Amino acid sequence: MSGFVANARMYAVAPAAEEAWRELVARSAAEAGLDLAYMPYPAPRPLEELWRRPDLGAVFMCGFPIALGLAEVVPLVAPIPDADWAGGRAVYRSDLIVRRDSPWRRLEDSFVGHAGWTVEHSHSGFNAFRHHLLAHRAAGRARLFVRVTGGLVTARRILDAVVAGEIDIGPLDAYWHMMLRRHRPELLEPVRVLESTATAPAPAIVCSPAFPGDDARRLREALLATPSRPWFAPLSRALCLAGFAPASRADYAPTLARDAEARAAGYPEPA
Repeated sequence: MSGFVANARMYAVAPAAEEAWRELVARSAAEAGLDLAYMPYPAPRPLEELWRRPDLGAVFMCGFPIALGLAEVVPLVAPIPDADWAGGRAVYRSDLIVRRDSPWRRLEDSFVGHAGWTVEHSHSGFNAFRHHLLAHRAAGRARLFVRVTGGLVTARRILDAVVAGEIDIGPLDAYWHMMLRRHRPELLEPVRVLESTATAPAPAIVCSPAFPGDDARRLREALLATPSRPWFAPLSRALCLAGFAPASRADYAPTLARDAEARAAGYPEPA
């Protein structure tokens, strides 16, 4: 098997993290008898274009677009973050960040400010944030924030916008957040977490439907076995990773349910 690619753009928070992902996938692929070419795909190139490629062998994709059918893919595994809040499960959440010097102590305090979100097909950067706000909106306030800016695209752009004072609050993928703290803690010094959302199924490593089924099975098995391999420990530290769990499209139904709940409440976007 040849001609298929790997990419970890979603969680390539720093060069060292991307190199660790590259090595983990390469070792797993070799164990499965496969050779995947690692293809860099830096921001701000659209992830939608990456996910629609017919040559995906092992590429991270957010669960909400998997559930929406934004691209035809086959989920293989999802990461288990090495975090207390994950509880040994392949889940993540969104951390709602503000500047460290902000006077706000509760989410409600931030409603006098300017919020931001990434893209509408992102769970961590949009769907989770919107759903988390529903309880406050249901209390009788249709619009919560004074101002909202969407289309910021990436978690890094949310972080930079909060630090620069361009927005006052925004959501960060908590797994991305903890990896950035591992590799670039100085970037997070100006911010703090005001509140975190409920957990949801973590993004998956996916392949294209064109990826041979037996190859997909062997790669899934190799990724699931990584915690038992002698080379896993240093990579797991770099990636804040406890291991992987099997993933399927059905696992991401909760993201659709949260989307449906918000739309039924007349809340199509965070506002």
